[in-house]
Amino acid sequence: MLCYWGAHGREGFELTPPEKIKRDKYGIQSVYPNTAVQDMSAGMSFVGFIQDGKVSVKKLRSGDSDHDGKLKQLNTKNSKIRQIVCGGDGAVLLSNGGEVYIVHKSTVYCRPLESLDKRQVIQITCGDHHSMALTNDGQLFVWGENSHGQLGLRKDHPTSLSAQHVQSLSGIPVAQISAGGDHSFVLSLSGVVFGWGKNSSGQLGLGDTTDRHVPTVVNSLNQKKTVSISCGGEHTATLSKGGTVFTFGSGCHGQLGHKSFKDEHHPRVVAELWGSKVSHVTCGRHHTLVSVASSKLIYSFGCEIQGHLGNGELTTQSVSFPVDLPNECNDEYTIDKLIAGENHSFALFVKELESKAKSNPGSGVLTLNDRIIDRWLSGTDAWATIKQEINTVFSSAASLNGSFLKTSWDNHYQTSEEHCGLDFDLVKTSFAKLSENKSLISEVVKVVQQALLPSLNANPTGVESLRVYLLLPELIRHLKKQKIELTEALASKILQLEPDACKVLEKYWSKLPDDWLKSLMKLFHKESAELIGQVSCGEMGYDLTRRLKKFLQILQMINQVCCSANRDIANRDFIIHEIHDLLVTLETTLRTVALWILWAAFNDDWEDTLKLRDHCFKTITILVKFPFAVDTVSKQRIFSYLEWELLVSFPDPDKMASHGNILHINRESVLTDTLKYLRQQTHSFRNPLQVVFIGENGVDMRGLSAEFFSLISESFLKCERKVLEVHESSLVWFNPDNTKDTRDFYYLGVICGMALFNDLYINIDFSLALYKKLLQLSPTLNDLEELSPLEARTLKSLLEEDEEEVVDMFSFDFTVKGKKLIPNGDQIPVTKANRQKYVDLYVDFVFNKSVKKQFKHFSEGFSTGCPLDAWSIFHPEELQELLQGSPEYDWKELQQCASYERCSASDELIKNFWTVFFELSEENKKKFLMFLYGTYRVPLGGFSKRPLKISLLDCGDAKDRSPEAQTCFDRLILPKYSDINTLRDKLIHAITYCKVFGRA
Repeated sequence: MLCYWGAHGREGFELTPPEKIKRDKYGIQSVYPNTAVQDMSAGMSFVGFIQDGKVSVKKLRSGDSDHDGKLKQLNTKNSKIRQIVCGGDGAVLLSNGGEVYIVHKSTVYCRPLESLDKRQVIQITCGDHHSMALTNDGQLFVWGENSHGQLGLRKDHPTSLSAQHVQSLSGIPVAQISAGGDHSFVLSLSGVVFGWGKNSSGQLGLGDTTDRHVPTVVNSLNQKKTVSISCGGEHTATLSKGGTVFTFGSGCHGQLGHKSFKDEHHPRVVAELWGSKVSHVTCGRHHTLVSVASSKLIYSFGCEIQGHLGNGELTTQSVSFPVDLPNECNDEYTIDKLIAGENHSFALFVKELESKAKSNPGSGVLTLNDRIIDRWLSGTDAWATIKQEINTVFSSAASLNGSFLKTSWDNHYQTSEEHCGLDFDLVKTSFAKLSENKSLISEVVKVVQQALLPSLNANPTGVESLRVYLLLPELIRHLKKQKIELTEALASKILQLEPDACKVLEKYWSKLPDDWLKSLMKLFHKESAELIGQVSCGEMGYDLTRRLKKFLQILQMINQVCCSANRDIANRDFIIHEIHDLLVTLETTLRTVALWILWAAFNDDWEDTLKLRDHCFKTITILVKFPFAVDTVSKQRIFSYLEWELLVSFPDPDKMASHGNILHINRESVLTDTLKYLRQQTHSFRNPLQVVFIGENGVDMRGLSAEFFSLISESFLKCERKVLEVHESSLVWFNPDNTKDTRDFYYLGVICGMALFNDLYINIDFSLALYKKLLQLSPTLNDLEELSPLEARTLKSLLEEDEEEVVDMFSFDFTVKGKKLIPNGDQIPVTKANRQKYVDLYVDFVFNKSVKKQFKHFSEGFSTGCPLDAWSIFHPEELQELLQGSPEYDWKELQQCASYERCSASDELIKNFWTVFFELSEENKKKFLMFLYGTYRVPLGGFSKRPLKISLLDCGDAKDRSPEAQTCFDRLILPKYSDINTLRDKLIHAITYCKVFGRA
């Protein structure tokens, strides 16, 4: 049954003889066609009906209420039509086979839309002058006028008579499309609403009246569980799953139902319908219809000039009133479809039994689910059919992004930047089953590689487009072949994402289940390790390093996510142990090349060995940028090898020849002599430092340089110009009050950089904050607690206090030591509301603002003193230990790692030595280190990295000799003392009073 009300003169539409038409007192007509109406639509020019797959249309004369011509059946070339949509310029038809036909208003002639002839269309819609079509793989196509951007093809795109792909929506799993006068809408499977086109009355719901030329998310409708959208002339209505109706746009005819005639620029609930559980909503030109399935009622509001509200009134209504339907509508019939046209309204009814049996297969995007995979595995379908379905799903990001949604408790409607909406358990089990069939998985891989990955958009619209980046790693994880190729292609696409999209993806990663996040990490970790292993085994080529860099970049992103989100994946899990093998290979090639050069004995492998050496260097140069993947020991070796390469590749022969890179200094004026030397600008920082103490015999083979850095460190600490401050924690920081002698900070940085480059230590206990700043990391309150515990504890107490009154008792304002943290800071008290800001500014002041000039000059000097920027490979703690030595003094390790010359650990003398050593105070033990190594700093990695060598001196005058140290060789020369007391006295005297015992 078809009910109709509105403009007069179209009785029956020739669907049935006039005498069989029923009319009520309000002009509503009831028609019982001889052949059931499967679908119908009404626009400005046509009203059209589908009966038994055939289309009939009747032209509507604009400007009056008379019908123009008779009902005319269209020639669709034997194609069964299942949907008709009438717009302003004509109509669009959709056949059962997915073909699209165009009907123009001037000719009433049906022709296929050739630009979509190879596509299977599942939905169509029309506006006044534009149309849209959705294909089964989730692609949206548009054609017609683009005067207001209604095609969504970006600004200034011309009108198009052929269908154009809206690429910006290519990753969105579309559930419904709708077109209004000159605006367009799309609804995703997760209820996300996109609108574009004309917005003069706020019909896009974006809070303004600016037209949009590309699809834009209507954020105010997010998570409202929107299930359908309808567009009118200049207004829009949406329906939520619970039956709530939102309207927005033009309200001048009351078509929004808000008891007013004003426009609404944001979606607003139609309060009069609250609780009615609306099942369907449709917009006409200036009116709106809604239906409630449970009560079989239809409500209308808006323009009533020609009676198309169906309640007998001829005045505009801004609130919803029920349509006066015939009595039989409430008996055996139920509402199947509402149509709101220009000046008329239709309600298509079907009998309840027919309604339950009726379905609309093929109207949704084809998505993958467990049921489809089971069908593929069962083999009941022909292989050609399965291949076609695989191609549809896995070639389309939209189809894949709409798959495996977590529909329980409507979780997929919560899709946002925080929630991806996927059912991870379902994904895992489904892909596991899919991978069991070699033919299926092989076809999937081919489609993903050849079609899906190349199609991914670097700047996707909507967060749903990013689900594919979560699904593909899980798919790849189950592969045995072509794994590295797909992983590389996926990595490339992730790295091409625009920053905003990349941030959302990282946020999704941070929310992944533990096993998924670990699998993601292992995927790129394993591929990185395999590539490094190949280089270690002698394989070479640009392709290896190119792939490696991509994998490491993704691995770095995952590492940063784990760190910032405090995920349960340890930093050690990211370390690639194959790097050790790479360094062994490099060391071997370096040794081989050196021997060939030394003996001038070149063979046929010479060029290949050089190429391998260069390839190893190129690989470790890449690794420098990814310190999270390298363990501390390997970092040290990498730094040393790169130092060697810098020295060999970029020698500075002029400076070396004329000045020898030798620093001549007096012990009494170390700082003065050093600054004078550096100001001459003759030193080659790319070459090793050589130190000569004036008046002393000795050749510097590390020992004298080590002692030099210890001495000049003390000089800087005692400098009259007070470059540095020693805090109560015994840690050192820049003096914020010294803003005049900025060159002192520069030269301090030069000295520290030189120490690092020469693999030596400074005796300055800088706060860890310094190394964070050098590595461009921000110091925190914890760093302040390390440097100045009392200050930090006060600030922490301030943050932890619950009572407002107690916070006020601190009596703080926004100043630090008289310095304003913000404008008028001395007038702004610290309260419970702003205390976090105060603490953040306080920490920033101590470590940044108060020493901005000092650190700037120090940093410049540091980079000068250490011309190899590969020190950025180290973490702050590692860089601190490299420059200052390890803070851990494991004296037992010193004994365990010791080696002996001309004696053994079981000798009485050696036993006596260790007995005496362990009797020493902590201070004297450190003096022993200074005596032996020229520094009391412990090497990074402990004493095992610089083991003590004890050499026995068997001489007749042992009682007259003191122990001696060959600092360049880490060797202690121990005379053969006759008893332990003599040994004790001589050793203590040596480490206390003797400053130079080194032998060259």
